[in-house]
Amino acid sequence: MDCCRTNRRKVIGGLAGLAAGSLGLAQKKRIKLAFCSQLLCIIPYEVARRRGYFAEGGLDVELVYARGGSQALQFLVGGAVDYAATSLDAALQIYARGGKILRFAATGRLPLFALATAPKAAEAIRSVKDLEGRTVGVSALGNADHVLLIYLCKKAGVDPKRIQYATLGPNLFQALKAGQLDAGMVQEPALTLLKEAGGRELVNFMDLKQTQTALGGPYEFMGVAVRAAEREDRLDEMRRLARALEKALRFIHTAKANLIADTLPKELITGGNRAELEDVIERYRRSLYPSVVRIDWAAAERVVESQQEAGLLPPGFKLEGILDLEVLGAQS
Repeated sequence: MDCCRTNRRKVIGGLAGLAAGSLGLAQKKRIKLAFCSQLLCIIPYEVARRRGYFAEGGLDVELVYARGGSQALQFLVGGAVDYAATSLDAALQIYARGGKILRFAATGRLPLFALATAPKAAEAIRSVKDLEGRTVGVSALGNADHVLLIYLCKKAGVDPKRIQYATLGPNLFQALKAGQLDAGMVQEPALTLLKEAGGRELVNFMDLKQTQTALGGPYEFMGVAVRAAEREDRLDEMRRLARALEKALRFIHTAKANLIADTLPKELITGGNRAELEDVIERYRRSLYPSVVRIDWAAAERVVESQQEAGLLPPGFKLEGILDLEVLGAQS
């Protein structure tokens, strides 16, 4: 009889625990966050989700994979999602066209591009200055890689108008390998494969030291934006979201590369080279990702300067309208 009573108490206690757990889950705030689907961009967000950092902050975050930063921001402005994580380049363009958004946290401090030559042009092109009169591949005119290339050329004293631009989308590798282009703005693993084939790395913006040499410091890239009208109502939620992402950034800086790769959805890795992915993560993680989510104002100003050089933003553009440093205050 005592045994039955004990078991009954355990069952009742277990049911109560499950009910409390279900109640806790139900109380988590459900939000949608859209972002571009570039693999190195998504790592902090998947780490925060898979390791439970969002949940620790009382958030149930649905990550919405968009086709690029512009689409993610269109989702945000249109009300389909609550937040959008994109490059600052994309956010500035939406803002300049009247999108009422505020960017309040950063998860990436370098562009995910490198300028590299085709194997056939590696001997002839040894520096940015050698690009004059050459054909250089970019994803599209006005995209972040094209804008960054113009900015780099002007910093190096090269007239961007003396370069012929070929717009081939994000997959430039085959055209470069075949010698159809002289150089191009590539991502990983295309950069590694190009170098293995004999191409030359001119500037790797995924490397912090190289970016500091080429541009003078970090170049604000990935970060989170919210609709400006909802800032006050979402303030506590925004801070909890930022704290979760900062935990993810610190994990990325300290964990082994294989543990970081384990947080990524399997469908993103299927068909790829897992060892190659881990090598890329290990090589770039301390450069690409800051350890805190506070926005680097000077790095953001470099993005504005690059867009002004490309004619995409007017002279005198003020960052104060889109960047909100008061959300996180002095402490993240």
